[in-house]
Amino acid sequence: MNVKAGTKEWIGLAVLVLPCLIVSMDVSVLLFGMPFISADLKPSGTQLLWIMDMYGFVLAGMLITMGALGDRIGRRRLLLIGAVAFSAASVAAAYAGSAGMLIGARAVLGLAGATLMPSTLALIRNMFHDAGQRKTAIAVWTGAMTGGVTVGPIIGGLLMDHFWWGSAFLLNLPAMALLLALGPVLLPEFRNPVAGRFDLLGSLLSLGAVLPIVYGIKELAVDGYALVPVISIMAGLAVGVVFWHRQRTTAHPLIDLRLFRHRTYSASVGVNTVTNFAMLGFSFYTMQDLQVVHGMSPFKASLWSLAVMPFIMVAMTISGIAAKKVRPGFVITAGLLISACGLAVTTQVHAHQSLVVILTGAGLLAAGMLVATSLTADLILAAAPAEQAGAASAVSETGSELGGALGFAILGSIGTAVYHHQMANVQVAGVPAETLRAARDTLGSAAHVPGQAGLALLEAAKTAFTHGLNVTGLSGGIVLAAAALVTLIVLRDVPVSVPAQDTAPAEQTPQLEVIDR
Repeated sequence: MNVKAGTKEWIGLAVLVLPCLIVSMDVSVLLFGMPFISADLKPSGTQLLWIMDMYGFVLAGMLITMGALGDRIGRRRLLLIGAVAFSAASVAAAYAGSAGMLIGARAVLGLAGATLMPSTLALIRNMFHDAGQRKTAIAVWTGAMTGGVTVGPIIGGLLMDHFWWGSAFLLNLPAMALLLALGPVLLPEFRNPVAGRFDLLGSLLSLGAVLPIVYGIKELAVDGYALVPVISIMAGLAVGVVFWHRQRTTAHPLIDLRLFRHRTYSASVGVNTVTNFAMLGFSFYTMQDLQVVHGMSPFKASLWSLAVMPFIMVAMTISGIAAKKVRPGFVITAGLLISACGLAVTTQVHAHQSLVVILTGAGLLAAGMLVATSLTADLILAAAPAEQAGAASAVSETGSELGGALGFAILGSIGTAVYHHQMANVQVAGVPAETLRAARDTLGSAAHVPGQAGLALLEAAKTAFTHGLNVTGLSGGIVLAAAALVTLIVLRDVPVSVPAQDTAPAEQTPQLEVIDR
């Protein structure tokens, strides 16, 4: 089928972009609200961490389950159910009277968010059958996901300046109301009528695998080595092995593992994982550089982070033109190399430079990432049978979540190790030993020491931090360059226009039920 999409489908795409934007914003919109939440709800330190992390943990853990569920009960139906749940949880979070209630609301938000992300991408797969139009639609979807993460802190900062912290959650309601009003009219329903019984045990196993791994990685990244997060990761991996075995042996798996035999699918999922590894792993350093090294407020630093947008717009425009004439393997490889060059630029950052170097590096990194992932999303959808598009999309999103967590942990650990090594022998007269120990741990601790001694300590800390940033950029760049080489080898023969697969792999050829009403 290669029917051109019409006006209805393009307006429907605009409706689908709304939940993408909101879900991605909710990852970061609370960054400026934490001091206000602390003052109002008086959470403990552990509760404060869970308020921030619960959303992302549940989102990552439930993506595979919700992607497979949408394939069975209907993607539009699941999308609309998720929108109702997301709206209700947003209201509950906005008016939470205790830290426990807010943590619970964030958990429901993550659960609802997991219904929205794979459903939107799977619906694009079914709405846009023409390869060229599908690429354009996915580029818009990718831009919305990235844009939400970028503008989330900025919008959050604006809201905190004028309203109470709960307003960050109420921002979700107009977008979800529009989705609920227009979705039934503009979005067709798609489901697989022969998907079989839902694998509840497989769903629990997927949650039991992903959640401990993400939790353990993030804990190691924040607090360093500890026994509990290591055990958590090992337990998650063990459950993951059981989950993999069940998907191979059960009659109706959540994920058809034969998809991974398709090298286009496997390579595309791998590219998404690697790009998020580099992007999220390095973004932590970008914001610290702007806030501490250059002395900006968090809100001002977020505004400066928008300087990457021109890079993204130019790269997306050029890649959109190239994708129509150049094989996707070459375009994706170019995107990865652009991102690698961006990280190479960051190896030249020094403590007393202007913002040009760090922002140029960040801009190239983001631009290359979007070039690559907008095409990998298309390849993933084209490689997967239409009836499995939800599950296939969910696997990709889960890989991206894990890649981001690994990037934060591994690249974060590299930069931290360099910082500790550089600061180990720093001695500043007039600075108490306890303060000096804290400054050797984090850059932020060195930024709050008064007097001339404090300035000398901060100067040493800035130098150590930027050296760590340089090494981190080099490490991430090497990973991206290696990924580019593998991508070129694996995807070099994929044609320019990849026809969407409308049947399942061999042994299973169900008919997709399409309901347009």
